[in-house]
Amino acid sequence: MSTEGTAEGHLDKEFVAGALQAGERVLLIDRKDRRYLIRLSPGSTFQTHAGVVAHDEIIGGGEGVEVAARRREGKDAASRRLLVLRPTLSDLVVKMPRGAQVIYPKDLGTIIMKADLYPGARILEAGVGSGALSMVALRAGCIVAGYEIREDFAERALLNVAEAIGTETSYRVQVRDVYDGIDEENLDRVLLDLPEPWRALPHAEKALRPGGILLAYLPSINQTADLRAALAANGFGLAETIEVLQRSWHIEGRSVRPDHRMVAHTGFLTTARRLDLAEPTASLWEVGEESE
Repeated sequence: MSTEGTAEGHLDKEFVAGALQAGERVLLIDRKDRRYLIRLSPGSTFQTHAGVVAHDEIIGGGEGVEVAARRREGKDAASRRLLVLRPTLSDLVVKMPRGAQVIYPKDLGTIIMKADLYPGARILEAGVGSGALSMVALRAGCIVAGYEIREDFAERALLNVAEAIGTETSYRVQVRDVYDGIDEENLDRVLLDLPEPWRALPHAEKALRPGGILLAYLPSINQTADLRAALAANGFGLAETIEVLQRSWHIEGRSVRPDHRMVAHTGFLTTARRLDLAEPTASLWEVGEESE
């Protein structure tokens, strides 16, 4: 089954500047950094613990301003105000509806660089899940074909992409198993978010152009070790594995220290290049290996 990227959605890039409009999504942030993503609709209201926010007080205004959250009797207080901003792609990834676990922004930003995503790159993404990685690739200007074995995940990804990026995108999702093969040829990149990516390597080797990049996202180091062991035998070299740890800092006056909590391990990112060697060697062309 092939599902084209035609789900109903609002093209938010139409709203990149100027006054906030009906149909646009905005992020409301309270004084305790609680965040709410809403779509503006004339005559509608949004209710929080702080009170009720009227959409009409936001529509036509700008971002970076505060809006009152009023009690039912119409009163408001300085402490009951929310900041209004347009959401970033990172905000959308965290807040969007999901069926599968998403790849988080700290890893998505690194994937852009490690997989070298660029405008016009032809990409196969296998295991599209809720569409977070698809959004990043499309925002980078890539042409994305997705394989997803679950139809409900495929439909959710299409809806999320339409909401975040719009419907006029180079995005196509097929409900199929990448372990059974890849139809696309001369790909620039293959992105895998699968439990056993080594099973897809023979197909990826045929589908990727020489010099193309394969990137796999895996939660456990045992899975990652199995992938690394299979790469060289399937025409890949220059393999590298990293994880991204994100630690924020508390900075308030003279009180400067790391925050007590951090976003630590979420997954391992492994990249490798498709080589065109006459005689693949298991230990050849490994990142960090010393030459004689």
